[in-house]
Amino acid sequence: MGSMKLSFVTLGVLLLLLLAGHGGTETSAIDLRTFIGCAVREFTFLAKKPGCKALRITTDACWGRCETWERPLLEPPYIESYHRVCTYNETKLVTVMLPKCAPGVDPFYTYPVAIRCDCDFCSTATTECETA
Repeated sequence: MGSMKLSFVTLGVLLLLLLAGHGGTETSAIDLRTFIGCAVREFTFLAKKPGCKALRITTDACWGRCETWERPLLEPPYIESYHRVCTYNETKLVTVMLPKCAPGVDPFYTYPVAIRCDCDFCSTATTECETA
């Protein structure tokens, strides 16, 4: 039941973000210091590859804070935990050509663009999961 409630909360937050962005208002009007949930947000990074010049790329990525908790149990495993991360739910791949590549160096660089993001388990197939 808690999982379904979290899903409805997440969907509600995403709907609010979509409605806020619909009237020409940018979603950056949301106070990111207090935002709880997971959303698509603009992100800029340097695409680099040995033998090519770097290229500044602005794309959409996932950003947010998701519910996480642990509580003690009297029997093994002694801890019940619920950990979610803000991660990609749907992406598309975009390929660009890096500038001034050395002869014989493949100039193409492919990166994911977030279409939809959700609070979910961390999957090492799509995300760099920290296990400190």
